Amino acid sequence: MDVRMDGRVAVITGASTGLGLAMAKEFAASGGSVAMLARKADVLAEAKAEVVKAAGKTNGKFEAYSCDVSKAEPIADTFKKVVADFGKVDIVVNNAGISHAKAFDTVTDEDWQGDLDLKLFAAIRLCRAALPGMRERKWGRIVNVLNIGAKAPNANSTPTSVSRAAGLALTKALSQENAQHGVLVNAMLVGLIESDQWQRRHKAANDGKSYQEFTAAMAKGRIPLGRMGKSEEFARMACFLCSDAGSFITGVAINVDGGASPVV
Repeated sequence: MDVRMDGRVAVITGASTGLGLAMAKEFAASGGSVAMLARKADVLAEAKAEVVKAAGKTNGKFEAYSCDVSKAEPIADTFKKVVADFGKVDIVVNNAGISHAKAFDTVTDEDWQGDLDLKLFAAIRLCRAALPGMRERKWGRIVNVLNIGAKAPNANSTPTSVSRAAGLALTKALSQENAQHGVLVNAMLVGLIESDQWQRRHKAANDGKSYQEFTAAMAKGRIPLGRMGKSEEFARMACFLCSDAGSFITGVAINVDGGASPVV
Protein backbone atom coordinates (compact mmCIF):
# COMPACT_ATOMS: atom_id res chain seq x y z
CA MET A 1 0.00 0.00 0.00
CA ASP A 2 1.37 3.39 -1.02
CA VAL A 3 0.23 5.83 1.66
CA ARG A 4 0.33 9.35 0.28
CA MET A 5 -0.24 12.80 1.76
CA ASP A 6 0.06 14.90 -1.42
CA GLY A 7 -1.75 18.22 -1.16
CA ARG A 8 -2.42 17.86 2.57
CA VAL A 9 -1.26 20.34 5.20
CA ALA A 10 -0.51 19.04 8.69
CA VAL A 11 0.10 20.91 11.93
CA ILE A 12 2.18 18.88 14.39
CA THR A 13 2.87 20.08 17.92
CA GLY A 14 5.96 18.98 19.80
CA ALA A 15 7.52 18.57 16.36
CA SER A 16 11.14 19.41 17.08
CA THR A 17 12.20 16.07 18.58
CA GLY A 18 11.09 12.49 19.19
CA LEU A 19 7.75 11.29 17.91
CA GLY A 20 6.75 14.71 16.61
CA LEU A 21 9.84 14.97 14.44
CA ALA A 22 9.45 11.39 13.24
CA MET A 23 5.87 12.11 12.16
CA ALA A 24 6.87 15.33 10.43
CA LYS A 25 9.52 13.46 8.44
CA GLU A 26 7.13 10.64 7.52
CA PHE A 27 4.43 13.06 6.40
CA ALA A 28 6.98 15.00 4.35
CA ALA A 29 8.36 11.87 2.71
CA SER A 30 4.78 10.95 1.78
CA GLY A 31 4.22 14.23 -0.05
CA GLY A 32 2.55 16.30 2.65
CA SER A 33 3.26 19.82 3.83
CA VAL A 34 4.02 20.31 7.53
CA ALA A 35 3.78 23.18 9.98
CA MET A 36 6.05 22.26 12.88
CA LEU A 37 5.26 23.74 16.30
CA ALA A 38 7.52 23.61 19.36
CA ARG A 39 8.95 26.02 21.90
CA LYS A 40 12.68 26.16 21.14
CA ALA A 41 13.42 28.02 17.92
CA ASP A 42 16.99 26.73 17.57
CA VAL A 43 15.97 23.08 17.94
CA LEU A 44 13.08 23.66 15.54
CA ALA A 45 15.43 25.03 12.91
CA GLU A 46 17.53 21.86 13.06
CA ALA A 47 14.41 19.71 12.96
CA LYS A 48 13.07 21.55 9.92
CA ALA A 49 16.30 20.83 8.07
CA GLU A 50 15.83 17.12 8.80
CA VAL A 51 12.25 17.25 7.51
CA VAL A 52 13.30 19.01 4.30
CA LYS A 53 15.92 16.31 3.76
CA ALA A 54 13.39 13.54 4.40
CA ALA A 55 10.99 15.10 1.90
CA GLY A 56 13.47 14.72 -0.95
CA LYS A 57 11.96 15.86 -4.23
CA THR A 58 8.34 15.95 -3.07
CA ASN A 59 6.34 19.15 -3.50
CA GLY A 60 5.61 19.77 0.15
CA LYS A 61 6.15 23.00 2.04
CA PHE A 62 7.68 23.08 5.52
CA GLU A 63 7.72 25.81 8.12
CA ALA A 64 8.70 25.95 11.79
CA TYR A 65 6.90 28.05 14.40
CA SER A 66 8.12 28.72 17.92
CA CYS A 67 4.98 28.37 20.04
CA ASP A 68 4.20 27.54 23.65
CA VAL A 69 1.04 25.50 23.16
CA SER A 70 0.27 25.48 26.88
CA LYS A 71 -1.01 29.05 26.47
CA ALA A 72 -4.09 30.15 24.55
CA GLU A 73 -2.81 33.30 22.85
CA PRO A 74 0.29 31.76 21.24
CA ILE A 75 -1.85 28.95 19.79
CA ALA A 76 -4.33 31.40 18.29
CA ASP A 77 -1.62 33.65 16.86
CA THR A 78 0.42 30.77 15.45
CA PHE A 79 -2.60 29.12 13.86
CA LYS A 80 -3.37 32.35 12.01
CA LYS A 81 0.22 32.44 10.74
CA VAL A 82 0.00 28.83 9.56
CA VAL A 83 -3.20 29.49 7.61
CA ALA A 84 -1.65 32.61 6.09
CA ASP A 85 1.44 30.64 5.04
CA PHE A 86 -0.23 27.43 3.85
CA GLY A 87 -3.77 28.49 2.98
CA LYS A 88 -5.44 25.75 5.03
CA VAL A 89 -4.96 23.08 7.68
CA ASP A 90 -6.14 19.55 6.85
CA ILE A 91 -4.51 17.62 9.68
CA VAL A 92 -3.82 18.33 13.35
CA VAL A 93 -1.55 16.09 15.40
CA ASN A 94 -1.68 17.00 19.08
CA ASN A 95 1.64 15.57 20.21
CA ALA A 96 3.05 18.10 22.70
CA GLY A 97 3.67 16.72 26.16
CA ILE A 98 6.17 15.46 28.69
CA SER A 99 6.19 12.55 31.10
CA HIS A 100 4.98 13.89 34.42
CA ALA A 101 4.07 11.06 36.76
CA LYS A 102 4.36 10.74 40.50
CA ALA A 103 2.41 9.80 43.62
CA PHE A 104 -0.95 11.54 43.90
CA ASP A 105 -0.23 13.16 47.27
CA THR A 106 2.85 14.87 45.88
CA VAL A 107 1.06 16.50 42.92
CA THR A 108 0.41 20.19 43.53
CA ASP A 109 -2.33 22.34 42.04
CA GLU A 110 0.33 23.94 39.87
CA ASP A 111 1.36 20.49 38.61
CA TRP A 112 -2.22 19.64 37.74
CA GLN A 113 -2.86 22.91 35.95
CA GLY A 114 0.41 22.81 34.02
CA ASP A 115 -0.21 19.27 32.83
CA LEU A 116 -3.78 19.97 31.77
CA ASP A 117 -2.74 23.16 29.96
CA LEU A 118 -0.01 21.38 27.99
CA LYS A 119 -1.78 18.13 27.18
CA LEU A 120 -5.52 18.74 27.24
CA PHE A 121 -6.20 22.43 26.71
CA ALA A 122 -3.58 22.69 23.96
CA ALA A 123 -5.46 19.99 22.03
CA ILE A 124 -8.83 21.61 22.75
CA ARG A 125 -7.66 25.01 21.53
CA LEU A 126 -5.94 23.76 18.40
CA CYS A 127 -8.93 21.59 17.44
CA ARG A 128 -11.24 24.53 18.03
CA ALA A 129 -9.16 26.61 15.61
CA ALA A 130 -8.86 23.92 12.93
CA LEU A 131 -12.29 22.31 12.88
CA PRO A 132 -14.27 25.07 11.11
CA GLY A 133 -12.03 24.87 8.03
CA MET A 134 -12.02 21.07 8.05
CA ARG A 135 -15.82 20.99 8.23
CA GLU A 136 -16.15 23.51 5.43
CA ARG A 137 -13.91 21.44 3.15
CA LYS A 138 -15.54 18.16 4.29
CA TRP A 139 -12.14 16.60 4.98
CA GLY A 140 -9.97 16.55 8.05
CA ARG A 141 -7.90 14.41 10.35
CA ILE A 142 -7.11 14.86 14.04
CA VAL A 143 -4.75 12.57 15.91
CA ASN A 144 -4.31 12.94 19.66
CA VAL A 145 -1.08 11.38 20.89
CA LEU A 146 -1.72 9.94 24.36
CA ASN A 147 -0.20 7.03 26.26
CA ILE A 148 -1.40 3.61 27.35
CA GLY A 149 -1.95 4.96 30.86
CA ALA A 150 -5.01 6.74 29.47
CA LYS A 151 -6.75 3.35 29.39
CA ALA A 152 -4.95 1.53 32.20
CA PRO A 153 -3.28 3.92 34.66
CA ASN A 154 -0.73 2.59 37.10
CA ALA A 155 0.05 3.78 40.59
CA ASN A 156 2.17 6.93 40.76
CA SER A 157 0.99 8.00 37.30
CA THR A 158 -0.71 11.30 38.05
CA PRO A 159 -1.15 13.89 36.68
CA THR A 160 -0.26 12.48 33.25
CA SER A 161 -2.64 9.51 33.34
CA VAL A 162 -5.57 11.78 34.19
CA SER A 163 -4.73 14.33 31.49
CA ARG A 164 -4.36 11.54 28.95
CA ALA A 165 -7.64 9.93 29.97
CA ALA A 166 -9.33 13.28 29.37
CA GLY A 167 -7.70 13.31 25.93
CA LEU A 168 -9.26 9.92 25.28
CA ALA A 169 -12.73 11.27 26.08
CA LEU A 170 -12.08 14.33 23.91
CA THR A 171 -11.13 12.06 21.01
CA LYS A 172 -14.34 10.07 21.19
CA ALA A 173 -16.57 13.11 21.61
CA LEU A 174 -15.00 14.94 18.67
CA SER A 175 -15.19 11.85 16.47
CA GLN A 176 -18.93 11.60 17.08
CA GLU A 177 -19.58 15.27 16.41
CA ASN A 178 -17.49 15.56 13.26
CA ALA A 179 -17.92 12.30 11.35
CA GLN A 180 -20.81 13.80 9.39
CA HIS A 181 -18.42 16.50 8.18
CA GLY A 182 -15.78 14.08 6.90
CA VAL A 183 -13.46 14.81 9.82
CA LEU A 184 -11.92 11.73 11.43
CA VAL A 185 -10.58 11.89 14.99
CA ASN A 186 -8.41 9.18 16.51
CA ALA A 187 -5.88 8.67 19.28
CA MET A 188 -2.57 6.87 19.29
CA LEU A 189 -1.40 5.56 22.64
CA VAL A 190 2.33 5.43 23.24
CA GLY A 191 3.96 2.59 25.11
CA LEU A 192 7.74 2.33 25.40
CA ILE A 193 9.13 3.91 22.24
CA GLU A 194 12.70 5.05 21.77
CA SER A 195 13.05 8.82 21.69
CA ASP A 196 15.21 11.68 22.93
CA GLN A 197 13.52 11.26 26.29
CA TRP A 198 14.88 7.74 26.66
CA GLN A 199 18.32 8.84 25.59
CA ARG A 200 18.26 11.43 28.38
CA ARG A 201 17.14 8.78 30.87
CA HIS A 202 19.97 6.51 29.77
CA LYS A 203 22.47 9.29 30.30
CA ALA A 204 21.02 10.12 33.73
CA ALA A 205 21.14 6.45 34.80
CA ASN A 206 24.93 6.42 34.31
CA ASP A 207 24.99 2.68 35.03
CA GLY A 208 27.65 1.64 32.55
CA LYS A 209 25.16 0.02 30.18
CA SER A 210 25.10 0.86 26.50
CA TYR A 211 21.94 2.52 25.20
CA GLN A 212 20.93 -0.78 23.57
CA GLU A 213 21.42 -2.65 26.86
CA PHE A 214 19.48 0.04 28.71
CA THR A 215 16.45 -0.09 26.40
CA ALA A 216 16.49 -3.88 26.36
CA ALA A 217 16.36 -3.88 30.16
CA MET A 218 13.42 -1.44 30.09
CA ALA A 219 11.52 -3.69 27.69
CA LYS A 220 12.22 -6.96 29.48
CA GLY A 221 9.09 -8.35 31.10
CA ARG A 222 7.04 -5.34 30.01
CA ILE A 223 6.69 -5.67 26.25
CA PRO A 224 5.58 -8.98 24.70
CA LEU A 225 7.48 -8.19 21.50
CA GLY A 226 10.64 -8.04 23.60
CA ARG A 227 11.90 -4.62 22.54
CA MET A 228 11.06 -0.95 22.64
CA GLY A 229 9.37 0.56 19.63
CA LYS A 230 10.95 2.89 17.08
CA SER A 231 9.66 6.38 16.47
CA GLU A 232 9.47 5.55 12.77
CA GLU A 233 7.02 2.73 13.51
CA PHE A 234 4.77 5.15 15.38
CA ALA A 235 5.03 7.70 12.57
CA ARG A 236 3.95 5.21 9.92
CA MET A 237 0.72 4.51 11.79
CA ALA A 238 0.06 8.23 12.15
CA CYS A 239 0.62 8.72 8.43
CA PHE A 240 -1.85 5.94 7.62
CA LEU A 241 -4.55 7.39 9.86
CA CYS A 242 -4.09 10.86 8.39
CA SER A 243 -4.18 9.71 4.77
CA ASP A 244 -7.03 8.68 2.49
CA ALA A 245 -6.03 5.09 3.22
CA GLY A 246 -7.48 5.47 6.73
CA SER A 247 -10.81 6.81 5.50
CA PHE A 248 -13.08 4.48 7.54
CA ILE A 249 -11.32 4.74 10.90
CA THR A 250 -12.55 7.23 13.48
CA GLY A 251 -13.17 7.32 17.21
CA VAL A 252 -10.55 4.70 18.04
CA ALA A 253 -7.54 4.69 20.35
CA ILE A 254 -4.79 2.49 18.95
CA ASN A 255 -2.17 1.09 21.31
CA VAL A 256 1.24 1.45 19.66
CA ASP A 257 3.05 -0.44 22.37
CA GLY A 258 4.24 -3.86 21.25
CA GLY A 259 1.43 -5.50 23.21
CA ALA A 260 2.30 -3.91 26.57
CA SER A 261 -1.14 -2.56 27.49
CA PRO A 262 -3.33 -4.88 29.58
CA VAL A 263 -6.41 -3.63 27.72
CA VAL A 264 -7.23 -3.41 24.01
